[in-house]
Amino acid sequence: MRTTVAIDDQLLSRAKRRARQAGLTLGQFIEEALRRELGRKPSSSPRPSVPVFRGGTGLRPGVDGGSNRSLLEAIDEGQPIETLR
Repeated sequence: MRTTVAIDDQLLSRAKRRARQAGLTLGQFIEEALRRELGRKPSSSPRPSVPVFRGGTGLRPGVDGGSNRSLLEAIDEGQPIETLR
């Protein structure tokens, strides 16, 4: 199946180099990496707590409980998720 993904230029260059070294196509290299990663057991580290507004019940004002992105940004003290990668 074909798909399009956005990959950091430096990461893609490293992946292409490693694929060549292993005698694989980039697609084969990415498939193997995904199989390895998806075959691992999930981390048993504790989940971060969700910030909650202390003046009553519910989430802190401005946090959209229906949005994963909003919750993750709140957990990381408002930093956009792109800066945490």
